[in-house]
Amino acid sequence: MKMIHIILLFFYLLSYTSHATYTNDFCVANFMFPKTPSGYPCKSETNVTADDFASSTLVVGDSKNIFNIGFTTAFVKEIPGLNGLGISAARLDFEINGIVAMHTHPDSSELIIVAQGQITAGFITPTKVYEKNLKVGDVFVFPTGLLHYQLNTGPKKAIVYAVYGSSNPSIHLLVDLLFRNKLPTPIIQKTTLLDPSQIMKLKAQLGGSG
Repeated sequence: MKMIHIILLFFYLLSYTSHATYTNDFCVANFMFPKTPSGYPCKSETNVTADDFASSTLVVGDSKNIFNIGFTTAFVKEIPGLNGLGISAARLDFEINGIVAMHTHPDSSELIIVAQGQITAGFITPTKVYEKNLKVGDVFVFPTGLLHYQLNTGPKKAIVYAVYGSSNPSIHLLVDLLFRNKLPTPIIQKTTLLDPSQIMKLKAQLGGSG
């Protein structure tokens, strides 16, 4: 191989290696461009600051809702530096009788840590329910894609912190999918065997129609 080719190859590999090292270390999300299947494009390193890796968003959430639950997040939108790292977090504030209704994260597993109070958490497979009563300091894991739930089963408020295996986990809440949209009541009734009057009641509470 000619010397000039060797030199050019060397500089190409050096440039590629330097770029790969930077992108493997971090890739702060550039929200000026649309999200791709692998995350957001990287912000220029010259524009990256420590603020891109920090957040003060895990505060008490608004629990004035049908589920009596407050939910705040530290996802990639709140911490751009999470982009591509495959992790994120959330805080859940349970009022008395508060619940996290049945839902799934198709693209992420979830680990919860009880910081205050007592809850019951569980997930469902086609053949079994895995449920556990949890107190302060206890940890529970929800595998990717499985329906799961949490309930405040203690006498006081509860606080739970969640960690996800995605920087921007999707959340598919079962009651929203069924009752907070325009899916016709007869279709829901036939496919779930629920009573039509109960379906209409839930649609009215959650803002659905049809």
